[in-house]
Amino acid sequence: MKPTYSLDDLRCFCAVAQLGSFKQAANHLGMPLSTLSRRISQLEQNLQLRLLNRDAHRVSLTHTGEQYFQRSSSLFEELSDIDEDLHQEKHQPKGKIRITAPINAGAQFLQTIFYDFLLQYPDIKLDLSFSNALTDIEAAAVDVAFRVGNPALEHWIIRPLKQIHFILCCHPEHPSYNITQPQQLCAHSTVICRPMIPWQLVHKASGEEFNHHPIQSVRLEVNEILLMTNAVKAGLGIGYIPDYFALPMIERGEIKQVLPEWRSQARTLSMLYRDRNNLPLRVRLLVDFVLQHFDKPKISEA
Repeated sequence: MKPTYSLDDLRCFCAVAQLGSFKQAANHLGMPLSTLSRRISQLEQNLQLRLLNRDAHRVSLTHTGEQYFQRSSSLFEELSDIDEDLHQEKHQPKGKIRITAPINAGAQFLQTIFYDFLLQYPDIKLDLSFSNALTDIEAAAVDVAFRVGNPALEHWIIRPLKQIHFILCCHPEHPSYNITQPQQLCAHSTVICRPMIPWQLVHKASGEEFNHHPIQSVRLEVNEILLMTNAVKAGLGIGYIPDYFALPMIERGEIKQVLPEWRSQARTLSMLYRDRNNLPLRVRLLVDFVLQHFDKPKISEA
């Protein structure tokens, strides 16, 4: 049966029952005494039950009113707890943040940021999921997601953080001296990483584009970038490696670059989060912490 009274009327009744006084309840609720009295009378009329005994000196609960109060007061205590929790969500740096990120970009650029953030905010917890699978971030109730590429998600704010290029590399002793054009790559052994096929190359100076499909002479095919990079380092063939892995290894002499005038189009590491105005404080703090690390404007300035 549909109730004929409002929860607000019920809240008024609980205040009178708890304080034992219409005057004190009216002050507590911030409403005129006459309004409170009228609403309680209307509640009793709607219920067709007497809830309160009134006399000149005090207010007491009827037997029905006592039963009604015991069951209703717990409801408003729970609502008060919910309100307090929501207040903490908005104004206190505590609680859990769910995060998803690609394995290699996450390990290379993000993990130390997360550690520093946790040290600065001891009441915040992070639930990290590093995966190369394309996670359904809404179904997984993710608060902040990091993606490489061109994510296009409705209702999600996308903040670019860093550009990444893939470059061609091989073992220092691999005979690459005669490779002067991308078309010559097909004559050399390769290591490929799914799904980074084809190898999309752009000439730095001319802007000429070339897509290489490494089909012939594939020595190893994997689905993880670090595994592919280590295979190139071991001498199994030419690989298409992100610059954040390749450049330090080139500097250490562990691998060398092939066709240094060619590289991929920029792929962007981005951070995704929901409505900037209604973020829980803990999520807002994390977003700003990450943006500060990458020297980007904070969300309040976006």
